[in-house]
Amino acid sequence: MRRKVIIIQLILTLCLFANISDAQPFIPASQARTFYADLPDSAIELIHNAIPGEAVVSPEKPRKLLVFNMDIWDGEIRAGHPSVPYANYMLQLMGKKTGAYETYFSNDTIVFESAYLNQFDAICFNNTVGVLFEDPVLRNNLLEYVYSGKGFFGIHAAGATFCQWPVYDQFPEFGEMLGGFENGGHPWKPHEWITLKMDEPSHPVNRAFEDKSFDVSDEVFQFSEPYTRDRLRILLAIDTDKTDMSEERRILPERRADKDIAISWVRNYGRGRVFYTSLGHNAFINWNEKVLVHYLDGIQFILGDLDAPATPSNKLAPAVEAREKLGWRLGLTAYSFKDNTLFETIDKAASLGLLYLGGLNVQQVSDEIKDNFDYTLSEDDLIAVRKKFLTAGVTLVSYYIHDIPNDEETCRKIFEFGRKMGIETFISEPELEALDLIEEYCEEYQIKLAIHNHRKDISPVYWDPENLLEVCRERSPLIGACGDLGYWSRSGIRPLDAIKLLVDRLITVQMHDLDDMGPDGQDVAWGEGELGLDAIIRQLGIAGLRPSLFGLEYSRDWDQERPEINQSIEYFNDVCLKILSGKQADTNK
Repeated sequence: MRRKVIIIQLILTLCLFANISDAQPFIPASQARTFYADLPDSAIELIHNAIPGEAVVSPEKPRKLLVFNMDIWDGEIRAGHPSVPYANYMLQLMGKKTGAYETYFSNDTIVFESAYLNQFDAICFNNTVGVLFEDPVLRNNLLEYVYSGKGFFGIHAAGATFCQWPVYDQFPEFGEMLGGFENGGHPWKPHEWITLKMDEPSHPVNRAFEDKSFDVSDEVFQFSEPYTRDRLRILLAIDTDKTDMSEERRILPERRADKDIAISWVRNYGRGRVFYTSLGHNAFINWNEKVLVHYLDGIQFILGDLDAPATPSNKLAPAVEAREKLGWRLGLTAYSFKDNTLFETIDKAASLGLLYLGGLNVQQVSDEIKDNFDYTLSEDDLIAVRKKFLTAGVTLVSYYIHDIPNDEETCRKIFEFGRKMGIETFISEPELEALDLIEEYCEEYQIKLAIHNHRKDISPVYWDPENLLEVCRERSPLIGACGDLGYWSRSGIRPLDAIKLLVDRLITVQMHDLDDMGPDGQDVAWGEGELGLDAIIRQLGIAGLRPSLFGLEYSRDWDQERPEINQSIEYFNDVCLKILSGKQADTNK
């Protein structure tokens, strides 16, 4: 019966899109010549010659990039930057030539309706200017689109979008997502030369520049709050020692003081990815070969095909860099602070220097929001939660919900909640008969299910990794295990053996160390117990596994300070540094 319902829903969906397809507010590149009309043949030839021959990685699946053009001032549409049609032509040609993506164009704000926007893997604001729209629903759609796992690319004046003098932040949440608002004009005119330096020469999105600074003539912006290296991974910046910084340049006082005028950056926004560059005012930037490789790599990053780090520049302590290079994320599990509110737990994670959190469905949100953090929250409450995570600089990666029922309506509500909150992995112990339905939603939403193990009386099937492996057999790779090291040990299962058995079915890890391997084992600081954590962590590295999260869970002494949590972080950092050092030594042999 359920299959019939799904088929009917599919038919209705197809009918819906068939009805709107005749008037869709976007155009494929093959039909969008008005977006790059009347370009001189000489410029077209220059762009053709500058386009990269191939993408650095092949796309995991066919990708769709929406390029949006609009320049608006006092409610009136303007012609916009003269470079816009050149960039439009370059973007569609680069996608076509490299096979990295298919390009679509729009200058209609209706495209920000979710039914349209969600058809694309990423959106590019090509020199957009001004307050594009004020509808709060459309604004939330854009933010939610990126936060849920899509991509955003901003070219040059995208940094002046939702700004109009004298108010530079007329959509503050957009500036937060982008990484800042243009403020203070252009210290250098379009024809004047500036020198750019590599903030991080080895970053994948910087490969084009081969660790060399370079000169360029272009009009670039300076940014004020919410710009901060605490939130952004800076790639290119102005070399202030080699660029004219004289008083007549009208540089913002804070930028003159810190000499931090960033040009390109990447960041994570929830589960989504952002790439911005201040370059692109001048048309000839669109036939600068190195800049186009920079663009292409950034686009592949936001599309989800190029694996590139986005930990904020100011957070890159040696241990954090080691974890990043191993592809590992250490985060606090909310259960460690189950008697606190979610907001207090987010603050605790930030104070511990942890950038990630595993959520919990039975935890109160805050003193103001009395409800638990679950799918029944209102839209306003979900927005407030997202804002709290963003303000704290903490990302929600996983989320524990003990049961996901075999009920289509409730299941979809849970996965919609997961999408809106940017959750990558649900941790749960659903009934076996619910797995077929859950698997369908995992595939639709691209959210993983990590099946948790308690002791045998609570988890009569899932307690044993052999049973769990059999449950996952021939199912989507999005379904696997949340390995709880503590419960494995208390159930007489050596965690190292379980990890070797599950291999790539291990989606996430609930980390513990216990004072005893038996059923009465209690949490202690990592490295001080009997589980052999060093060997376990090293085995994960040997197997090349990258769990969604190494969840730091400490389940005792709830009303005490628990210095063991800090000790556990230090232990994990030390092991990661040693593993990375060993890998580098092997490489140098």
